[in-house]
Amino acid sequence: MSDFLKDSVFQSYRDYIYAESGIHFSESNRSILESRLKERLRKKETEAPDAYLSLLMKNKEETRQFLDAITTNLTRFFRNQAHYDTLINHVIPDLRAHRQKIGARRIRLWSAGCSTGEEPYTNAMVLTEHLPPGWEIEVIASDLSLKSLMKAKEGFYPEARTTGIPEHYLKTYFTPEEGGFRVNESIRKLVHFDYHNLKFPSDSKNYDIVFCRNVLIYFDEAAQRNVIGHFWDAMAPHSYLFIGHSESLFGMDTQFDFIKTNWACLYGKTVGEK
Repeated sequence: MSDFLKDSVFQSYRDYIYAESGIHFSESNRSILESRLKERLRKKETEAPDAYLSLLMKNKEETRQFLDAITTNLTRFFRNQAHYDTLINHVIPDLRAHRQKIGARRIRLWSAGCSTGEEPYTNAMVLTEHLPPGWEIEVIASDLSLKSLMKAKEGFYPEARTTGIPEHYLKTYFTPEEGGFRVNESIRKLVHFDYHNLKFPSDSKNYDIVFCRNVLIYFDEAAQRNVIGHFWDAMAPHSYLFIGHSESLFGMDTQFDFIKTNWACLYGKTVGEK
């Protein structure tokens, strides 16, 4: 048993975090919760975890800041190239053909759990690069961490964070600044950042593509089903879902179709097409 966090208090924190966000802290990642809780307590100038939990239950703004503090924000540009090969070679051509059939020239993409913005900016660049001129592109990027969203909105990344960006993309869509690179305004204006807790439904609908990668691993099975159901409701009748390469909907009762391409696996929503 931890000297800092008694088992009963740890369980109370687990229950509260789950109720507020759907995030599941197992015994194996207890140390992560403890270290981030200690940091939060230092900022609040208290050493009493049980008293802080009582504060959380009374104060929604403090709860928001606490959830921000305990979330993991690990990302990079063009993360998992196989997904982008699939987006470029399978998803975009199919959506182009389908949208043109119904007289539309618009693609809406949701980057859920966007962290500090590398994924949604990558998505905006790829769509810009591979859609014909005149198409409307809208990328909605959401996260539980306001701190990460603020960094993402700035669009500035130290040079070490831009490794892995193809040279063409770096030259075309970024401007060098002291210490790093800033995403060009032409791309930044396509991306709209917003706070969103995936436990709850999205107010925005008709997404053609949803990216939610390496997020479901933080949820238990019930919370995963809840999130996947929200995605289904938010997506257009003909649309695609990308999840992390180590994540799967296998065994989950969903309406999504499993799609295996030459590059990677993903999921599709088709309504009224079968």
